[in-house]
Amino acid sequence: MTRTEWKQIGKGLAFCSPWLIGFMVFTLIPVVLSLYYSVCDYSLLQPPAYIGGANYHELLDDPIFRKSLTNTLLYAIIALPAGLMVSLGLALLLNVKVAGQTFYRTVIFLPSLVPTVASAMLWMWLFNAKLGLINTVLDWLPFRLLIAGINAILGLVHLPQIETPIGWLTNPAWALPALAFMSFWGVGHTVVIYLAGLQDVPSELLESAEIDGAGMTRRLWHVTLPMLSPVIFFNLIMAIIGTLQVFAIPYIMTGGGPARATYFFTMYLYDNAFRYLKMGYASAMAWIQLLIILALTAIAFWSSRKWVYYQGK
Repeated sequence: MTRTEWKQIGKGLAFCSPWLIGFMVFTLIPVVLSLYYSVCDYSLLQPPAYIGGANYHELLDDPIFRKSLTNTLLYAIIALPAGLMVSLGLALLLNVKVAGQTFYRTVIFLPSLVPTVASAMLWMWLFNAKLGLINTVLDWLPFRLLIAGINAILGLVHLPQIETPIGWLTNPAWALPALAFMSFWGVGHTVVIYLAGLQDVPSELLESAEIDGAGMTRRLWHVTLPMLSPVIFFNLIMAIIGTLQVFAIPYIMTGGGPARATYFFTMYLYDNAFRYLKMGYASAMAWIQLLIILALTAIAFWSSRKWVYYQGK
């Protein structure tokens, strides 16, 4: 290489150096150290001591680890598909040309801009067993009659009945579903992404399908959803990552209770790292979490070949 070419490379590296330094200091080095600490007994109070795979073996025998992982997967099973379907349904409704369309879109999107702590405090009041708005509404006569009817059916099949007022955040049976329901509060960003995808669906295809006699349902199923499948796939990947890392809302609202019913994986990881100062153990948990997310993401990418359609292919 000539001297001029070396100078050009040097200038390029100089321009990139702030990002490269930041990447190394805040990403690459912490990741490498985390991998090293995961095979060490490291409690911040003493130097790390290499112990091999002992942290990983201990995790397999840890009942709290298994409980937190089960809670996280159960939360993902409830919140992930429901959130994707609710946000897609809202996007389809908001894509219809009606008066006040901009207002409705704003109303749906605004909750996602509310700070996490403020959202948690609001929903703690809504879910309050005695003073919350949800139980106040359920105490109205029509809903009381509905609950009585449901309890009658549950009694016939010998299932536990619904006790009122419902302890949304204090009853282990209701706490996790309540948090999954609360996750719909933040679907605004997903709705906006769906709306952007809907704007990209060629109107010619919809018009051709309508001319061929396809009704609204068939146009949705055979034209809109296939053209929207890359956007659905993107939101699916982001939802997998987000639901498996759920932390702030349950940590504020329930602290993992009642009876660890909402004690999620990331909460246990955080407690091990910063409450119990077991950095080696927490690092092992972080790598297991990464492997789980990578595995589920790989499955999603593998399945995408069968249902995701890309224009031009």
